[in-house]
Amino acid sequence: MELMAIVYLLIFIIFALVAISVLQIRMAGIKIKDFVGFIQANEMLNKLYQFSKKYKMMSPQEQVVFLAEAEKVFEAYDKIPTIVWEEEYRKYSEVLQTYQNIKVMRWTEEKEDNKV
Repeated sequence: MELMAIVYLLIFIIFALVAISVLQIRMAGIKIKDFVGFIQANEMLNKLYQFSKKYKMMSPQEQVVFLAEAEKVFEAYDKIPTIVWEEEYRKYSEVLQTYQNIKVMRWTEEKEDNKV
């Protein structure tokens, strides 16, 4: 009987913690769906950050995938206040810089191809 009371108490505490977390997220003006997307985008940002260091060696297909994934990350980060992700700013800015470099490089190649 005591074991069941402890289990119920622990379940109640877990639900209370989840409810408090959801309340704090909403009070910050963030939709729960956007926050979940931000968490997923944060994981993708770490992967893109690793790729951003070697973007000059990417094939055109890898560049297209990088650009598409980076755009998804940027969209998710735009929905969240900067104060939440300021620790990740360095990674974000490096991925953004690589994104811009690839876009310029692809635009230049496309322009050269159209001249010929």
